[in-house]
Amino acid sequence: MGKIMPTELMRESVLTISILYTFMSLLTIVHANWMYLGIANHAPKIPEDQPAELMQLAGDAPEDPNDAIANSARAVCSALPGLVAQQIEVCQHYPDTLKAVSEGARRGIRECQYQFRHERWNCTTREDDYSVFGYTLQRGSRETAFIYAVTSAGVVHAITQACSSGALNECSCDLSKQGRTTPEGWKWGGCSDNLKFGVQFSRKFVDAPEKSKQWESKNVRSLMNLHNNEAGRQAVSHLMRMQCRCHGVSGSCELKTCWKNVPTFSQVGDYLKKKYQKSVQVPVKQQKRLRRKSGRKFPVGKQELVHIRKSPDYCESDTEKGILGTTGRLCNKTSDGPDRCSILCCGRGFNTKVVKKVERCQCKFIWCCYVKCKPCITRTDIHTCK
Repeated sequence: MGKIMPTELMRESVLTISILYTFMSLLTIVHANWMYLGIANHAPKIPEDQPAELMQLAGDAPEDPNDAIANSARAVCSALPGLVAQQIEVCQHYPDTLKAVSEGARRGIRECQYQFRHERWNCTTREDDYSVFGYTLQRGSRETAFIYAVTSAGVVHAITQACSSGALNECSCDLSKQGRTTPEGWKWGGCSDNLKFGVQFSRKFVDAPEKSKQWESKNVRSLMNLHNNEAGRQAVSHLMRMQCRCHGVSGSCELKTCWKNVPTFSQVGDYLKKKYQKSVQVPVKQQKRLRRKSGRKFPVGKQELVHIRKSPDYCESDTEKGILGTTGRLCNKTSDGPDRCSILCCGRGFNTKVVKKVERCQCKFIWCCYVKCKPCITRTDIHTCK
């Protein structure tokens, strides 16, 4: 048996203590998942200017800064709660992408909250809960489908833009078609967004939890989640837009160069919200491909969202099922949308409060040199669900 050096013993002790500490701190995080990276104040950062803390404590900090960053990446990625083995491996292999993944999750969460801001289920999240969406993520309803699709799309969107902006060492913008001439008389130019890398990365990272449990009893849920993840990626791909620039004397457009950009994420959100409204229910028992539950049982399209269970009405609070209810929510008495009081309040009625607000109005400039205004009182009716 080889002789163990003191530095090796110290390193092993530090690592053991760190692993035990991490394990103890994660005992309460039962349903953690990667989406929590999008919650404010939870985004991790790989140190760039100092060696890994564990290696420093062990008295054996690497001399090469790149090795130090790699060690830091391993330490941070391994300590992130909710990541499966493949996600940790991707994180360690592409440490620069961690910030973009966090931004992508954040975009997905914010867009979800915006799209459902007026509805009974308003995509509520909890910053003290590492599952982010609580029981809604386990329900298998059309809301679950939208969450998976929009967060997957968020990662594609953020990674793709990070590639084009030069923020990642692993990729750049897409120059594969640059200089090629088309039959229409224009040619590819500029620097297109690298959607290919964004999609490939999303499949590796976002799909990893489902691929790791495909052969378990929850195989149908895994198929559902994987399908909706892909639907989110398809949404970004479908909405890619072309931009062109003319060249020639006095803007004659004798030559036109074009490139492709990702859409705004609000466009992606609008597109996925329409898919949510037409989400397809599939049977709980499936084999390898998802098929419709009713009507002709032909395969579901890649761009469609799917769910396996009907949604609750979200009217009454149910803490066990993660339903907050609509009591106390603001509603619009005259609206024709889902925020109409009769709809949002589920027929329970609503309370009305008159809010008085004093503002400055009819302001005039007085020579010289001040502005004189009159106080104006406005009264607004505020309606809240009973």
